Amino acid sequence: MTPRRTHFYLDKRRGRFMGVCAGVADYLGWEPLWVRLAAVLGTCFGLGFLPVVYLVVGWVADPKPRELYDESPDEREFWTKVRVAPQRTMRDVRSSFRDADRRLQDIEAYMTSSNSRLASEIDQLR
Repeated sequence: MTPRRTHFYLDKRRGRFMGVCAGVADYLGWEPLWVRLAAVLGTCFGLGFLPVVYLVVGWVADPKPRELYDESPDEREFWTKVRVAPQRTMRDVRSSFRDADRRLQDIEAYMTSSNSRLASEIDQLR
């Protein structure tokens, strides 16, 4: 079974303690340093429940599957966009397909037009 790329996973390779901050950073497409800094500052400035939440998430969440560590940077960027803004990503993908379809229609129209030079080149190939 292939792992779900839109699921939250603990990132044990880039993690320091349990991989929670690295997993959040991977999920959102941020640097782990900034997530760790936010967690420490949040704990220091009155969010005393944050260490408890950290431990619960570290205990409950699944570790990142080995297959997902071997993604190319393009794949990683695409799936991060899907996790963060799925509607925008789908709109971008549809737009790309519309552009490709429009270009194929232009090529098809050119190839099927009555272009005498093209027709003579095709005849010469036979």
